[in-house]
Amino acid sequence: MKILVTGATGIVGRHVVDQLVRAGVSVRALTRNPAAAQLPPQVEVVEGDLTAPAGMAGALEGVERMYLFSVADSAREVVTLARQAGVGRIVVLSAASVTAGLHTNPVEQAVEESGLEWTHVRPCGFMTNMLQIWAPSIRAERVVRYPFADEPMNLIHEADIAAVAVAALLEDGHHGRAYTLTGPGLVTVREQVAAIAEALGEPVRYEEVSRERARELMKAQGGFAAESADLMLGFVEYGGEAAGGADGYVEQDWSALMRVWPDVEQVTGRAPRGYAEWARDHLADFR
Repeated sequence: MKILVTGATGIVGRHVVDQLVRAGVSVRALTRNPAAAQLPPQVEVVEGDLTAPAGMAGALEGVERMYLFSVADSAREVVTLARQAGVGRIVVLSAASVTAGLHTNPVEQAVEESGLEWTHVRPCGFMTNMLQIWAPSIRAERVVRYPFADEPMNLIHEADIAAVAVAALLEDGHHGRAYTLTGPGLVTVREQVAAIAEALGEPVRYEEVSRERARELMKAQGGFAAESADLMLGFVEYGGEAAGGADGYVEQDWSALMRVWPDVEQVTGRAPRGYAEWARDHLADFR
């Protein structure tokens, strides 16, 4: 059995590839830049881009199952090509915001209407989202500057997202299911910083700043921090719609996701990893 992993060099995709390799499965990894992929040697790495599906025919040849990273604009064309190539099962990386009813996912819809076996994996916030934002100041100053000190967040370890996706790819019984994935409990920014400090074995200071100041810091940092600042700090709605309210803050109803979902344990047979374990797993990034 050959499985195609799209988004193979992404945060979750790398874990999907590694876990499939450990399971002894033949893996083909799709990436825009194979030369920089740095994937296990037994993985067949092919060049491809989900935003340009016309060039994906070769990557899909001989594939029986596929892990599909969500790219809305080309979803129907990609799924059609997959069906024509003989793919029988697709696992979609979606988002818990779909469960909350905050938006719909065209990729989910395209897969459901394809007639193929499908499973949707809907994680809440990634624990690793803050890595690129906080790691530079932790490495340089042992400090985190961010708002929302004691607001609880529902976060998940990227390896647990991959574990559920891999189970859905390899095992029967997951067709037609949408799994909402959370960690073992809610965690605040202050608690996250404390967990990173404990992993380092050194004090890490938390400095509460306004959303506006945090936005300035993230925009100045560039990269992922700059790109995600407005969404993460509430200046735009999910999906990039314009901000509202006198101060530009958007109130969004995330109440449906402020609970711990059992899906990780039900699918994998073990409890999801906590934030402290994630901090230990990423210790080198903070050093």
